[in-house]
Amino acid sequence: MIAGGIVSLREALQSLKPMERKVAEYILQHPSEVVHLSVQKLAELAEVSEATIVRLAQSLHYKGFQELKLKIAADLARNKELKDTYQEIQMEGPVASLIDSVSHNNMRSIQDTLSVLQADQVERAIEHLTHAGKIALFGVGASAVIAQDFKQKLTRINRWCESAYDFDSQATIAANLREGDVAFGISYSGRTEDIVQSLTIAKESGTTIVSLTKFGSNPVSELADIRLFTSSLEQSIRSGAMASRIAQLNVIDILFVGVARNNYEENIMSLEKTRQAVKISKRYE
Repeated sequence: MIAGGIVSLREALQSLKPMERKVAEYILQHPSEVVHLSVQKLAELAEVSEATIVRLAQSLHYKGFQELKLKIAADLARNKELKDTYQEIQMEGPVASLIDSVSHNNMRSIQDTLSVLQADQVERAIEHLTHAGKIALFGVGASAVIAQDFKQKLTRINRWCESAYDFDSQATIAANLREGDVAFGISYSGRTEDIVQSLTIAKESGTTIVSLTKFGSNPVSELADIRLFTSSLEQSIRSGAMASRIAQLNVIDILFVGVARNNYEENIMSLEKTRQAVKISKRYE
């Protein structure tokens, strides 16, 4: 079950249908009021139909308006303890301010990601990654760093894994995937064309598609069988790639630990063997 009604609304806002966006904007402007309203009263105030409110809740992966209200109420309570917004990173000023801003944004990004990351989807991803014949990791630009990190982790526990960062390489790997394999597409925007095309090729062969994108409807997540989301709501282009990357790495760490704890003893042995191999190789440098 996911949490974070306010986060979900903000993240999905631009991908919602016009009438759903209208009620979402009303909720975001009056969250404290909305948690005390019936669906009928909200429909009247937002000037939409009751069915639109139900569809909005379902678009955000909630069972209905009541569950959405509960998540908004939880957000309001949590935000009393946290700073509400991401901080603008100043290029001038004391180092202490820089430390505070960057660290706050990173922590907020992880907290917000916990609000939109669905445990059942994480569990399915871990299960498929654990039993996959092959794992292909696709990322471009900043997302390529995330893919490379996951490859390094999976390789250490003896998982067959390939990563690719340009379309030609991705397409070549994708074309040779089969049913029982996993293609993992990483794209914060969810709109990276190389990733969309590569996952499309993999999907045609019956490969299980896992996506890691920002929350909301986007071409990459729509292709996926298993959809993992991160959140990073900061407005500054300077801070955006940093906080979103931290959120993505946190999800990767969750997946890795989940895979590693399956066949735990065997995976611990693999980790030790690779550690020893690297240690021995350094003696000859």
